[in-house]
Amino acid sequence: MTQSIFQAQPFELPFDPRTTALVMIDMQRDFVEAGGFGEALGNDVSLVRTAIAPCTEVLAAARQKGIMVIHTREGHRADLSDCPPAKLTRGGKTFIGEAGPMGRILVRGEAGHDIIPELYPVAGEPVIDKPGKGAFYQTDLHLILQNHGIKTLIVCGVTTEVCVTTTVREANDRGYECIIPEDCVGSYFPEFQKYALEMIKAQGAIFGWVTDSKAIIAGLEG
Repeated sequence: MTQSIFQAQPFELPFDPRTTALVMIDMQRDFVEAGGFGEALGNDVSLVRTAIAPCTEVLAAARQKGIMVIHTREGHRADLSDCPPAKLTRGGKTFIGEAGPMGRILVRGEAGHDIIPELYPVAGEPVIDKPGKGAFYQTDLHLILQNHGIKTLIVCGVTTEVCVTTTVREANDRGYECIIPEDCVGSYFPEFQKYALEMIKAQGAIFGWVTDSKAIIAGLEG
């Protein structure tokens, strides 16, 4: 067994690169570019765009190391039959499915639904299309990870307090060890990100570990 170490909080995390995967959560145009769903909700997308550069560095290191890379996209069928009513009506107004500058918002196949060019998947990297916040809900992610013998997940993406931490909690319940590089995740609400990450690493890594992109890269290169 090949053992490596990620320096992290609340303590270091041993890992085997052969059983480790990078999961890039929802780095989609609708969430991180002007004119998408995130901005339509009144959010400042510059706050989540800070994650792009460190994510590109971690992605490059993962590809160089040869570990598994998986991308996720949140979105729905064109007829919205897989979008729950509570999601359509949240906040008293719906944007999902409506026309936006990059096509219908959060609809699969539309330009805004796709992953940003800076982090675009290469051949052989699975893309998980998910209808909910967690990447395990109603998807084949767990099956793919199990078939590849994956035990440790490096989780990056947006938004920290919603899809990222929901996925980490789902993964934790399924037996995966998760580590989040804090500069590779983003939120429209900095205070939410702070407390979401504190919750992940609380009580001896109750849900997982928190680190930064430099420590992830150092661990992969070590």
